[in-house]
Amino acid sequence: MDLHEGWMRCAIKEAEKAFRVGEVPVGAVVVKDGCVIGKGYNQTETLQDPTAHAEMIAISAAADTLHSWRLENCFLYVTLEPCSMCAGAVVLSRIDTLVFGAFDPRAGACGSLRNIARDHRLNHQVSLISGILEAESSELMRSFFRKLRQKS
Repeated sequence: MDLHEGWMRCAIKEAEKAFRVGEVPVGAVVVKDGCVIGKGYNQTETLQDPTAHAEMIAISAAADTLHSWRLENCFLYVTLEPCSMCAGAVVLSRIDTLVFGAFDPRAGACGSLRNIARDHRLNHQVSLISGILEAESSELMRSFFRKLRQKS
């Protein structure tokens, strides 16, 4: 569990980058053989790209590092439960294990609304570990939206 918490802290640092630039604070890191091979934070507003979620950026960076779209034997750590798009990318990239902090009851596709990562109809299923540093991840989100409401 401590190992997962350490990598989740790396994802939280990415989420804090998003927070600082006014993006929804979600961060992600891809780990293989004890090394970060891809990382990212939400940049949908910055890039004006609906696919610029933390997970998508981290997965793309990891694929670039490995020179392969197959991210077998990799872990993805993300501060918030992935949405349908990101969960699909996790499955398609063949990531072995997804570790996330907070559940997303509005858009989560790894247990909350549906479970794409574990859907046996797909050609790959992802192991899931949830709730790692959930309180810290949730508080970052609450702080961001509290700040946003105060601006309005």
